[in-house]
Amino acid sequence: MSAGDKGSSFLGGGGVSSWAASAQRGEGGGLSFEIQGHELQFLEAELRPGEAIVAEAGQMMFKDAPVSMETIFGDGSEPQETGFFGKLLGGAKRVLSGATLFMTRFANTSGAPARVAFSAPYPGKILALRLDKYGGELVCQRETFLAAPQGVKIDIAFQKKILTGLFGGEGFIMQRLVGHDWVFVHAGGMVVERELAPGQELHVDAGCLVAQTATVRFDVVPVGGVKSMIFGGEGFFFARLVGPGHVWLQSMPISRLAGQILARAPARVEGGAGFSWEKDKESGSGADDSSSGDASFTWGDSSSGGNDA
Repeated sequence: MSAGDKGSSFLGGGGVSSWAASAQRGEGGGLSFEIQGHELQFLEAELRPGEAIVAEAGQMMFKDAPVSMETIFGDGSEPQETGFFGKLLGGAKRVLSGATLFMTRFANTSGAPARVAFSAPYPGKILALRLDKYGGELVCQRETFLAAPQGVKIDIAFQKKILTGLFGGEGFIMQRLVGHDWVFVHAGGMVVERELAPGQELHVDAGCLVAQTATVRFDVVPVGGVKSMIFGGEGFFFARLVGPGHVWLQSMPISRLAGQILARAPARVEGGAGFSWEKDKESGSGADDSSSGDASFTWGDSSSGGNDA
């Protein structure tokens, strides 16, 4: 699929994708950065003297010594004069959106450019999105935000319809990013970018939505008949995105990846120190009655010992 087919673009695969790019400061200013790597990417930002960037806690990869690190309430976009309760309110909004109460602020305290880097939390792509290109506002899925220059406002976006609130799943409470600079969000797996015409509908799994422009309307629609709802494996409702606007989708949301790993994890031995699988044991002469039939093979627990006789 080419980038121009039906308003969609496929991003990912082997090698460096179109998101593994860099941006130098233009006449309008903005953050200078590079996105490096393939499936396990990281963001490297160059900060001017006095410039700062905020990121989710625990995402830093490395930094130059002149870059200071400070834990802050909220996103740091409010004036410094904002009182404690104002900052606490900003942090509480972040908790509602699925993020942590605190963010980390990295500032260049030297008189020369300095660098700081942030790693992706799991395999996928880091998307660099310029807010002023999309009307100064984007709405993104919870826990996809990675970093942004200080000054970008990170707020919550509620879906106002009752049906959407009850069955919208991961799309009920989202994050709103407001500003004019770059923002960086992370998508699991590969990324598909779609441009929706006015009135055009796109039905997606709610967890596969990464980000959308503010002009896109989000609600839910039934997957089909009762049989499809029960046995289709897609739940009862799709997320419906209605244009005009831009949307970004991910092929492997972290919730789906975690569910697949959990479903395939071996069962834990109750009261034991390892994992066990049942295997058939062929009966033979001289075997004890207690060993006939199925035998339990335990990995990692030899405390019970055994009798070879």
